[in-house]
Amino acid sequence: MSAVFKPAEAGFESLTEARVEAVVAIEQQAYAHPWTHGNFLDSVRSGYQAQMLVAETQVLGYFIAMMGVDEVHLLNLTVAPQCQGQGWGRVMLDALALWSRSRGAQWLWLEVRVSNGRAQQIYESHGYRRVGERKGYYPGEPGKREDAVVMSLKL
Repeated sequence: MSAVFKPAEAGFESLTEARVEAVVAIEQQAYAHPWTHGNFLDSVRSGYQAQMLVAETQVLGYFIAMMGVDEVHLLNLTVAPQCQGQGWGRVMLDALALWSRSRGAQWLWLEVRVSNGRAQQIYESHGYRRVGERKGYYPGEPGKREDAVVMSLKL
């Protein structure tokens, strides 16, 4: 595992097609079943809210969210493995909630793997509540699928 990166200052930048490779590299480090380059390009080209949290030249994390009529659906939120445990996920959730409110959203929605207890705890500490499950939502071990917990936050 690489050394922990602790930046002095961080800020948000829009994810652009030119920067997709940086988030794909993090995605591949962070997950057994990562989003593809095409998934990120499609999100950027569709005009989804795609933000990177950056310090100096390093991407600390990113999130992708899709606006609906009066709600926002969080599609992906990832903190680079070497930056986890430093509160960056919470920073991105705060930024997402602010952006969502500014767009008039009433709700935030997300899915999270049933096996990802750490993420569920972070979401719950931010006020998200479990509202259901989606059976077989995520790819799992070869030939298997993993359920998702559906969570929502009233804004």
